[in-house]
Amino acid sequence: MGIFDFWYSPALNKLFCRLAKPCPVQVRVGVPPPPGAVLRAVAVYKKSEHVAEVVRRCPHHERAGGGPDGNAPAQHLIRVEGNPQARYQDDETTKRHSVAVPYEPPEVGSECTTVLYNFMCNSSCMGGMNRRPILTILTLEGPGGQILGRRCFEVRVCACPGRDRRHEEETQRKRGGAKRALSPPAETPESSKKPMQDPESEIFLLQVRGRKRYEMFRMVNEALERTYDRGAAPQKSKGRRPRGEGRVPRGKKLLLKAESGESD
Repeated sequence: MGIFDFWYSPALNKLFCRLAKPCPVQVRVGVPPPPGAVLRAVAVYKKSEHVAEVVRRCPHHERAGGGPDGNAPAQHLIRVEGNPQARYQDDETTKRHSVAVPYEPPEVGSECTTVLYNFMCNSSCMGGMNRRPILTILTLEGPGGQILGRRCFEVRVCACPGRDRRHEEETQRKRGGAKRALSPPAETPESSKKPMQDPESEIFLLQVRGRKRYEMFRMVNEALERTYDRGAAPQKSKGRRPRGEGRVPRGKKLLLKAESGESD
């Protein structure tokens, strides 16, 4: 097991590893599971448009055969190394490939159980993953198949795990900085104000209490609407007005007069 055969990125929750190289995965549980529990690993596609497809090896690597012990089917992507009790299964409903090993408690002085997993096809292989990102889902299952715990992480199988890890982490940091730089500034009260409209064309709603007041305001509004609809304000008369005949009262004066004479 080479020191540069695999890298794990906590920032991305992603494992970068080489083809067919053992990767130690540590499993820690809060409560010891009942006897007969198993650890199951299954690979699924990360994106929703591919999630229904089964993750399998490409035809080229599939023809290369199974693992060194000959126990694993040739089409299975994930293998377990160093555990003859590993069982490879195909789900009857989803057809997904999985490998399960009996859960073993941690050794003395350790808090974790370690399982060695191999990934037997590159992420870029045509006819296989074909550059589609995958997730590895680990489940702790009881003797009856009940789910006791679940964790997942993304996996990329490549020739240079360290280089790809650094590249993706740097890309992630740049994307985060770009999102912060492109985020719109907080809207100020001045910018949130509506653009000014022509006061003569703006429409207002007025709530009026009482039927008498409503009728009075309605008549005033209709009179003003007729005046402005003619396109000109009332013209002053050059001759002398007959006694008792006056100008059309303004709305404010008419309102005051009506309020003073109103009896509720």
